[in-house]
Amino acid sequence: MGDMPMEGERLLGESPAFLGVLEEVSQIAPLRKPVLVVGERGTGKELIAERLHHLSNRWRGEFLKLNCAAIADSLLENELFGHEAGAYTGASKIHRGRFERANGGTLFLDEVANTSALVQEKLLRVIEYGEFERVGGSKTLHCDVRLVAATNEHLPGLAAAGRFRQDLLDRLAFDVITLPPLRQRPGDIPLLAERFAMDMAAELGREMFPGFSPEACGVLRRHPWPGNVRELKNAVERSVYRSDPNRRVERILLDPFASPYRPAQADPPAEADPPAGGECAATHPRPAAALPLNLEQAMHDYEIAALRQALIAAKHNQRKAGELLGLTYHQLRGRLKKHGILKDD
Repeated sequence: MGDMPMEGERLLGESPAFLGVLEEVSQIAPLRKPVLVVGERGTGKELIAERLHHLSNRWRGEFLKLNCAAIADSLLENELFGHEAGAYTGASKIHRGRFERANGGTLFLDEVANTSALVQEKLLRVIEYGEFERVGGSKTLHCDVRLVAATNEHLPGLAAAGRFRQDLLDRLAFDVITLPPLRQRPGDIPLLAERFAMDMAAELGREMFPGFSPEACGVLRRHPWPGNVRELKNAVERSVYRSDPNRRVERILLDPFASPYRPAQADPPAEADPPAGGECAATHPRPAAALPLNLEQAMHDYEIAALRQALIAAKHNQRKAGELLGLTYHQLRGRLKKHGILKDD
Protein backbone atom coordinates (compact mmCIF):
# COMPACT_ATOMS: atom_id res chain seq x y z
CA MET A 1 0.00 0.00 0.00
CA GLY A 2 1.37 3.40 -0.99
CA ASP A 3 1.55 6.47 1.18
CA MET A 4 -1.52 8.69 1.39
CA PRO A 5 -1.09 11.76 -0.86
CA MET A 6 -1.37 15.26 0.53
CA GLU A 7 -3.52 18.12 -0.74
CA GLY A 8 -2.20 20.25 -3.59
CA GLU A 9 -1.90 23.32 -1.35
CA ARG A 10 -1.42 22.94 2.40
CA LEU A 11 -3.95 24.56 4.72
CA LEU A 12 -2.20 26.82 7.20
CA GLY A 13 -3.37 28.40 10.42
CA GLU A 14 -3.25 28.21 14.20
CA SER A 15 -6.27 30.25 15.30
CA PRO A 16 -8.98 28.47 17.33
CA ALA A 17 -11.58 29.18 14.62
CA PHE A 18 -9.41 27.61 11.92
CA LEU A 19 -8.40 24.60 14.03
CA GLY A 20 -12.06 24.04 14.87
CA VAL A 21 -12.84 23.73 11.16
CA LEU A 22 -10.04 21.21 10.66
CA GLU A 23 -11.44 19.14 13.52
CA GLU A 24 -14.88 19.16 11.88
CA VAL A 25 -13.31 18.02 8.61
CA SER A 26 -11.48 15.15 10.33
CA GLN A 27 -14.70 13.95 11.96
CA ILE A 28 -16.84 13.89 8.84
CA ALA A 29 -14.18 12.86 6.28
CA PRO A 30 -14.59 9.06 6.74
CA LEU A 31 -18.32 9.16 5.97
CA ARG A 32 -19.92 8.75 2.53
CA LYS A 33 -22.43 11.49 3.30
CA PRO A 34 -22.50 14.71 1.26
CA VAL A 35 -21.05 17.85 2.83
CA LEU A 36 -21.88 21.50 2.23
CA VAL A 37 -18.98 23.95 2.62
CA VAL A 38 -20.05 27.55 3.19
CA GLY A 39 -17.81 30.61 3.25
CA GLU A 40 -16.98 33.97 1.74
CA ARG A 41 -14.96 34.16 -1.46
CA GLY A 42 -11.30 33.35 -0.95
CA THR A 43 -11.71 31.42 2.31
CA GLY A 44 -10.43 28.14 0.87
CA LYS A 45 -13.57 26.08 0.19
CA GLU A 46 -11.83 24.01 -2.49
CA LEU A 47 -8.91 23.23 -0.17
CA ILE A 48 -11.37 22.00 2.46
CA ALA A 49 -13.00 19.75 -0.15
CA GLU A 50 -9.58 18.33 -1.07
CA ARG A 51 -8.85 17.65 2.59
CA LEU A 52 -12.18 15.85 3.00
CA HIS A 53 -11.22 13.64 0.06
CA HIS A 54 -7.66 12.89 1.17
CA LEU A 55 -8.71 12.07 4.75
CA SER A 56 -11.41 9.66 3.57
CA ASN A 57 -11.10 6.07 2.45
CA ARG A 58 -11.64 7.36 -1.09
CA TRP A 59 -8.21 8.98 -1.25
CA ARG A 60 -7.07 6.53 -3.94
CA GLY A 61 -9.99 7.52 -6.15
CA GLU A 62 -10.48 10.60 -8.30
CA PHE A 63 -11.00 14.06 -6.86
CA LEU A 64 -12.82 16.02 -9.54
CA LYS A 65 -14.11 19.57 -9.30
CA LEU A 66 -16.45 21.80 -11.25
CA ASN A 67 -17.42 25.45 -10.81
CA CYS A 68 -21.14 25.55 -11.59
CA ALA A 69 -21.07 29.32 -12.13
CA ALA A 70 -18.38 29.07 -14.82
CA ILE A 71 -20.42 26.94 -17.23
CA ALA A 72 -23.58 27.87 -19.12
CA ASP A 73 -26.76 26.24 -17.88
CA SER A 74 -27.18 24.38 -21.14
CA LEU A 75 -23.74 22.75 -20.77
CA LEU A 76 -23.73 22.03 -17.02
CA GLU A 77 -25.98 18.97 -17.27
CA ASN A 78 -23.72 17.58 -19.99
CA GLU A 79 -20.57 18.19 -17.91
CA LEU A 80 -22.04 16.50 -14.84
CA PHE A 81 -23.81 13.52 -16.38
CA GLY A 82 -22.28 13.15 -19.86
CA HIS A 83 -24.07 12.46 -23.11
CA GLU A 84 -24.73 9.59 -25.50
CA ALA A 85 -23.47 9.55 -29.07
CA GLY A 86 -26.00 11.36 -31.24
CA ALA A 87 -27.58 13.18 -28.29
CA TYR A 88 -27.30 16.40 -30.28
CA THR A 89 -25.63 17.76 -33.39
CA GLY A 90 -21.88 17.22 -33.17
CA ALA A 91 -22.08 14.57 -30.43
CA SER A 92 -20.34 11.85 -32.42
CA LYS A 93 -19.30 9.72 -29.44
CA ILE A 94 -20.13 9.05 -25.81
CA HIS A 95 -18.98 11.67 -23.31
CA ARG A 96 -18.52 10.54 -19.72
CA GLY A 97 -19.56 13.19 -17.23
CA ARG A 98 -17.98 14.12 -13.89
CA PHE A 99 -20.14 11.74 -11.83
CA GLU A 100 -19.18 8.82 -14.03
CA ARG A 101 -15.48 9.71 -14.00
CA ALA A 102 -15.45 10.32 -10.23
CA ASN A 103 -16.88 6.87 -9.43
CA GLY A 104 -15.22 5.64 -6.23
CA GLY A 105 -13.93 9.11 -5.45
CA THR A 106 -15.14 12.63 -4.64
CA LEU A 107 -16.80 15.32 -6.74
CA PHE A 108 -16.56 18.95 -5.62
CA LEU A 109 -19.21 21.31 -6.96
CA ASP A 110 -18.44 24.96 -6.30
CA GLU A 111 -21.11 27.68 -6.56
CA VAL A 112 -23.87 25.05 -6.36
CA ALA A 113 -26.47 27.81 -5.88
CA ASN A 114 -26.07 28.63 -9.60
CA THR A 115 -27.55 25.32 -10.81
CA SER A 116 -30.85 25.15 -12.70
CA ALA A 117 -34.00 23.38 -11.49
CA LEU A 118 -33.32 20.49 -13.91
CA VAL A 119 -29.75 19.99 -12.69
CA GLN A 120 -30.92 20.21 -9.07
CA GLU A 121 -33.48 17.48 -9.71
CA LYS A 122 -30.84 15.18 -11.21
CA LEU A 123 -28.42 15.97 -8.36
CA LEU A 124 -31.07 14.95 -5.84
CA ARG A 125 -31.57 11.62 -7.59
CA VAL A 126 -27.87 10.82 -7.82
CA ILE A 127 -27.38 11.67 -4.13
CA GLU A 128 -30.36 9.56 -3.01
CA TYR A 129 -29.98 6.54 -5.27
CA GLY A 130 -26.60 6.84 -7.00
CA GLU A 131 -28.41 6.76 -10.35
CA PHE A 132 -28.40 8.98 -13.42
CA GLU A 133 -28.74 8.90 -17.21
CA ARG A 134 -26.49 10.53 -19.74
CA VAL A 135 -28.04 13.32 -21.78
CA GLY A 136 -29.88 11.72 -24.70
CA GLY A 137 -29.79 8.27 -23.10
CA SER A 138 -32.34 6.00 -21.42
CA LYS A 139 -30.00 3.54 -19.71
CA THR A 140 -29.73 4.04 -15.96
CA LEU A 141 -26.11 4.22 -14.78
CA HIS A 142 -24.87 3.79 -11.21
CA CYS A 143 -22.05 5.56 -9.44
CA ASP A 144 -20.51 5.69 -5.98
CA VAL A 145 -19.46 9.32 -5.54
CA ARG A 146 -19.03 11.40 -2.42
CA LEU A 147 -20.42 14.86 -3.18
CA VAL A 148 -18.97 18.00 -1.61
CA ALA A 149 -20.78 21.21 -2.56
CA ALA A 150 -19.80 24.79 -1.78
CA THR A 151 -21.41 28.19 -1.87
CA ASN A 152 -21.06 31.72 -0.58
CA GLU A 153 -24.83 32.20 -0.86
CA HIS A 154 -27.41 31.77 1.91
CA LEU A 155 -29.02 28.57 0.61
CA PRO A 156 -31.81 28.40 3.25
CA GLY A 157 -32.92 31.86 2.12
CA LEU A 158 -32.81 30.83 -1.54
CA ALA A 159 -34.83 27.70 -0.73
CA ALA A 160 -37.41 29.77 1.17
CA ALA A 161 -37.70 32.05 -1.87
CA GLY A 162 -38.21 29.06 -4.19
CA ARG A 163 -34.88 29.55 -5.96
CA PHE A 164 -33.25 26.35 -4.66
CA ARG A 165 -34.84 22.96 -4.01
CA GLN A 166 -35.49 22.45 -0.32
CA ASP A 167 -35.22 18.65 -0.62
CA LEU A 168 -31.82 18.99 -2.32
CA LEU A 169 -30.66 21.39 0.38
CA ASP A 170 -31.76 18.88 3.03
CA ARG A 171 -29.63 16.18 1.43
CA LEU A 172 -26.59 18.38 0.74
CA ALA A 173 -26.67 19.78 4.26
CA PHE A 174 -26.24 16.48 6.09
CA ASP A 175 -23.55 18.56 7.73
CA VAL A 176 -22.36 22.08 6.99
CA ILE A 177 -18.79 23.31 7.42
CA THR A 178 -18.70 27.09 7.68
CA LEU A 179 -15.31 28.66 7.07
CA PRO A 180 -14.33 31.70 9.15
CA PRO A 181 -13.31 34.82 7.19
CA LEU A 182 -9.72 35.97 7.59
CA ARG A 183 -10.77 38.95 9.72
CA GLN A 184 -12.01 36.43 12.33
CA ARG A 185 -8.58 34.75 12.50
CA PRO A 186 -6.19 37.74 12.78
CA GLY A 187 -3.46 35.68 14.43
CA ASP A 188 -3.11 33.66 11.23
CA ILE A 189 -2.43 36.70 9.02
CA PRO A 190 1.34 36.99 9.80
CA LEU A 191 1.75 33.22 9.46
CA LEU A 192 0.04 33.12 6.07
CA ALA A 193 1.78 36.28 4.84
CA GLU A 194 5.21 34.88 5.70
CA ARG A 195 4.42 31.63 3.90
CA PHE A 196 3.19 33.40 0.75
CA ALA A 197 6.19 35.76 0.80
CA MET A 198 8.73 32.94 1.10
CA ASP A 199 7.05 31.00 -1.71
CA MET A 200 7.11 34.09 -3.94
CA ALA A 201 10.75 34.80 -3.13
CA ALA A 202 11.61 31.21 -4.10
CA GLU A 203 9.64 31.55 -7.33
CA LEU A 204 11.66 34.67 -8.14
CA GLY A 205 14.91 32.77 -7.53
CA ARG A 206 15.82 34.78 -4.45
CA GLU A 207 17.91 33.10 -1.78
CA MET A 208 15.84 34.38 1.12
CA PHE A 209 12.94 36.58 2.16
CA PRO A 210 14.17 39.43 4.41
CA GLY A 211 10.81 39.91 6.14
CA PHE A 212 8.26 42.72 6.52
CA SER A 213 8.88 46.15 8.03
CA PRO A 214 6.83 47.14 11.12
CA GLU A 215 4.79 49.49 8.91
CA ALA A 216 4.02 46.68 6.46
CA CYS A 217 3.05 44.37 9.31
CA GLY A 218 0.68 47.05 10.58
CA VAL A 219 -1.03 47.29 7.19
CA LEU A 220 -1.43 43.51 7.09
CA ARG A 221 -3.01 43.48 10.55
CA ARG A 222 -5.40 46.39 9.97
CA HIS A 223 -6.76 45.57 6.51
CA PRO A 224 -10.21 43.87 6.64
CA TRP A 225 -9.36 41.44 3.79
CA PRO A 226 -12.76 41.22 2.08
CA GLY A 227 -11.17 38.78 -0.39
CA ASN A 228 -9.82 36.70 2.50
CA VAL A 229 -6.83 34.37 2.00
CA ARG A 230 -6.88 34.78 -1.77
CA GLU A 231 -6.64 38.56 -1.45
CA LEU A 232 -3.87 38.27 1.15
CA LYS A 233 -1.88 35.95 -1.11
CA ASN A 234 -2.18 38.30 -4.09
CA ALA A 235 -1.25 41.38 -2.05
CA VAL A 236 1.79 39.72 -0.47
CA GLU A 237 3.08 38.24 -3.73
CA ARG A 238 2.62 41.56 -5.53
CA SER A 239 4.45 43.42 -2.77
CA VAL A 240 7.34 40.93 -2.69
CA TYR A 241 8.03 40.92 -6.41
CA ARG A 242 8.05 44.73 -6.51
CA SER A 243 10.37 45.01 -3.50
CA ASP A 244 14.17 45.16 -3.25
CA PRO A 245 15.27 41.53 -2.73
CA ASN A 246 17.87 42.62 -0.17
CA ARG A 247 15.57 44.74 1.99
CA ARG A 248 12.45 44.13 4.04
CA VAL A 249 9.12 44.74 2.34
CA GLU A 250 8.19 48.30 3.29
CA ARG A 251 4.91 48.70 1.39
CA ILE A 252 1.98 46.34 1.06
CA LEU A 253 0.34 46.97 -2.31
CA LEU A 254 -3.28 46.23 -1.50
CA ASP A 255 -4.87 47.72 -4.58
CA PRO A 256 -3.18 47.05 -7.94
CA PHE A 257 -5.32 49.81 -9.46
CA ALA A 258 -4.06 52.44 -7.01
CA SER A 259 -2.35 55.27 -8.88
CA PRO A 260 -2.32 59.06 -8.73
CA TYR A 261 -3.39 58.86 -12.39
CA ARG A 262 -6.34 56.55 -11.72
CA PRO A 263 -9.47 58.01 -13.34
CA ALA A 264 -12.05 59.03 -10.76
CA GLN A 265 -15.49 57.50 -11.09
CA ALA A 266 -17.62 60.37 -12.29
CA ASP A 267 -21.34 60.91 -12.66
CA PRO A 268 -22.65 60.83 -16.24
CA PRO A 269 -22.01 64.23 -17.84
CA ALA A 270 -24.97 66.60 -17.93
CA GLU A 271 -26.39 67.75 -21.22
CA ALA A 272 -24.62 70.89 -22.37
CA ASP A 273 -24.68 73.18 -25.35
CA PRO A 274 -21.85 72.50 -27.81
CA PRO A 275 -19.03 75.04 -27.87
CA ALA A 276 -18.85 77.71 -30.49
CA GLY A 277 -18.18 76.43 -33.97
CA GLY A 278 -20.38 73.36 -33.48
CA GLU A 279 -17.48 71.16 -32.33
CA CYS A 280 -17.79 68.65 -29.48
CA ALA A 281 -15.81 69.63 -26.38
CA ALA A 282 -14.68 65.98 -26.01
CA THR A 283 -12.58 66.38 -29.14
CA HIS A 284 -10.41 68.94 -27.33
CA PRO A 285 -8.26 67.17 -24.72
CA ARG A 286 -7.04 69.23 -21.79
CA PRO A 287 -3.58 70.57 -22.64
CA ALA A 288 -0.52 69.80 -20.56
CA ALA A 289 0.66 72.41 -18.08
CA ALA A 290 1.99 75.41 -19.96
CA LEU A 291 5.51 76.62 -19.49
CA PRO A 292 6.91 78.62 -17.82
CA LEU A 293 5.59 76.88 -14.69
CA ASN A 294 5.93 77.32 -10.93
CA LEU A 295 6.88 73.70 -10.26
CA GLU A 296 6.68 73.98 -6.47
CA GLN A 297 3.13 75.34 -6.63
CA ALA A 298 2.10 72.73 -9.20
CA MET A 299 3.43 69.91 -7.01
CA HIS A 300 1.72 71.46 -3.97
CA ASP A 301 -1.62 71.56 -5.84
CA TYR A 302 -1.18 68.03 -7.15
CA GLU A 303 -0.48 66.64 -3.67
CA ILE A 304 -3.63 68.28 -2.31
CA ALA A 305 -5.69 66.83 -5.18
CA ALA A 306 -4.24 63.33 -4.62
CA LEU A 307 -4.95 63.50 -0.87
CA ARG A 308 -8.54 64.56 -1.45
CA GLN A 309 -9.04 61.86 -4.09
CA ALA A 310 -7.69 59.16 -1.76
CA LEU A 311 -9.98 60.31 1.07
CA ILE A 312 -12.99 60.15 -1.22
CA ALA A 313 -12.01 56.70 -2.55
CA ALA A 314 -11.52 55.44 1.03
CA LYS A 315 -14.80 57.06 2.18
CA HIS A 316 -12.74 59.22 4.54
CA ASN A 317 -11.18 56.23 6.31
CA GLN A 318 -7.72 57.72 6.93
CA ARG A 319 -5.90 54.40 7.34
CA LYS A 320 -7.30 53.14 4.04
CA ALA A 321 -6.51 56.45 2.33
CA GLY A 322 -2.92 56.20 3.55
CA GLU A 323 -2.64 52.68 2.14
CA LEU A 324 -3.92 53.90 -1.24
CA LEU A 325 -1.13 56.50 -1.29
CA GLY A 326 1.59 54.27 0.14
CA LEU A 327 1.69 56.27 3.38
CA THR A 328 1.42 55.23 6.99
CA TYR A 329 -1.52 56.54 9.01
CA HIS A 330 0.70 59.09 10.78
CA GLN A 331 2.36 60.20 7.55
CA LEU A 332 -1.05 60.79 5.98
CA ARG A 333 -2.32 62.80 8.97
CA GLY A 334 0.83 64.93 8.86
CA ARG A 335 0.26 65.83 5.22
CA LEU A 336 -3.45 66.48 5.76
CA LYS A 337 -2.59 68.93 8.57
CA LYS A 338 0.19 70.50 6.47
CA HIS A 339 -2.29 71.39 3.73
CA GLY A 340 -5.10 72.36 6.08
CA ILE A 341 -7.30 69.45 4.99
CA LEU A 342 -7.28 68.12 8.54
CA LYS A 343 -7.25 70.60 11.39
CA ASP A 344 -5.31 69.87 14.56
CA ASP A 345 -7.34 67.71 16.95
